[in-house]
Amino acid sequence: MKAAVLEKYKEPLSIKDIKEPVLAPDGVIIKLRACGVCRSDWHGWMGDWTGFIPPLPHILGHEMSGEVEEIGKNVRNFKKGDRVIIPFTLGDGTCPHCLSGHSNVCDHQVMPGFTYNGGFAEYTHVPKADNNLMHLPDGVKFVEASAMGCRFMTAFHGITSQGNVRPGDWVAIFGAGGVGLSATQICTAIGANVITVDISDDKLQFAKKIGAVETINSKNENPAEAIKEITKGGAQVGVDALGIQETMLNSILCLDKRGRHVQIGMTPFGDKGHLKIPVNDIVRREIQFKGSFGMPISEFPGMLQMVEKKRLEPGELVTKTISLEDIDKAIHDMTTFSGFGVSVVTKFD
Repeated sequence: MKAAVLEKYKEPLSIKDIKEPVLAPDGVIIKLRACGVCRSDWHGWMGDWTGFIPPLPHILGHEMSGEVEEIGKNVRNFKKGDRVIIPFTLGDGTCPHCLSGHSNVCDHQVMPGFTYNGGFAEYTHVPKADNNLMHLPDGVKFVEASAMGCRFMTAFHGITSQGNVRPGDWVAIFGAGGVGLSATQICTAIGANVITVDISDDKLQFAKKIGAVETINSKNENPAEAIKEITKGGAQVGVDALGIQETMLNSILCLDKRGRHVQIGMTPFGDKGHLKIPVNDIVRREIQFKGSFGMPISEFPGMLQMVEKKRLEPGELVTKTISLEDIDKAIHDMTTFSGFGVSVVTKFD
């Protein structure tokens, strides 16, 4: 099969023919129809998460959708030809967290594109498929599904479950990349008032197009102070969709008393990822600080129903459909913070 292979960190991917994945008795082989290029892929390409990714060569890509090509002998819920979406956090289905509906923090979690070969290829394997795959409604296209594959589902869980965003809330979203734009659309659908913060006017204009009521270019003004002025006291929810010191800090500082900070953006592993937080401010104003990682399989039906009924439209975030050969350009744009929206691979051969 054809694949875009990471052979050396920070170097162009190699487009080459490799062996197809091996089918496990509880797994399925998926023929990829779409796979998004995510900032998490950029972190993997940069070598930020080397303790997490197997020794190179390796295949990145985790925002996947496609059709079931082959099923293991123990699989009961899927058949050849089924249209599916693949969560990027896969649980074992038996640990206490999976059994309580929180498969995204499974004790024995695996992640396509990270802990094993992912979706920048014609085919991929999904272990324990009955626990980890979701049927894709007929009304949802593959490109839309892959636009949900990591950034959108991560934002959905962060906004609805961890942030508990309610109609009328002021929500400040720091970063207008894939997660931030997804969060903007989701909050708007809920009925919240979104303030999107970024350093790119193009991205901020796009955020307004999909629902932001206010935007702030943080190169030109102090975002925390501006948000407190707009909201007459502070936001109820702040979201760091980027994962750097400045955005995390401003998300906390922009909040009203008893506000809720949701940390979605991840940092590099090790000491470089140890950001400083304003502890006294958090204590004095009773700020909640909540991490948010991926989305459990139990929350997929609600999200997919909203997409099928057009209450959410992740396809609006897709600005480019590309081939395997174009992934390097998409990754380069993330390095330079150029471009906006979501790029999705739709040509694999």
